[in-house]
Amino acid sequence: MADATTLTFSLDSGGDVVIRLRPDLAPGHVERITELAREGFYDGVVFHRVIGGFMAQGGDPSGTGMGGSDKPDIKAEFSREPHVRGTCSMARTSDPNSANSQFFICFDDARFLDNQYTVWGQVESGMEYVDALPKGEPPRTPGKIVKATVA
Repeated sequence: MADATTLTFSLDSGGDVVIRLRPDLAPGHVERITELAREGFYDGVVFHRVIGGFMAQGGDPSGTGMGGSDKPDIKAEFSREPHVRGTCSMARTSDPNSANSQFFICFDDARFLDNQYTVWGQVESGMEYVDALPKGEPPRTPGKIVKATVA
């Protein structure tokens, strides 16, 4: 199977978010995200934490921010890649090597996260659909990924 170059999240906020994958920065994380997407793991999963001007976080099937996949956690792959608008990065606990399935997409410059979270992609199109996600921690009616596809 050829290496995936993009991941598309079809959101219930009206459109597709196309993310250019960055295996050059985080091969292990890109492999995990694409594996989960191909398995349908992200289909129907909500954005449980959406903070305006900061980021939208999703990837937890329980919708609480406390869950993940049944796969083992991933070792950190930190880089100098900046956390700016459209950057896709992995969420984790205070343990740097605890990323699993949760991720976030930056709304704005969040350079204070640089070198502390693993960047695995960059939104190429559809950022307006991320912007349209309901805000909150958690949102009263959270936005969700209808379908995740890898190309």
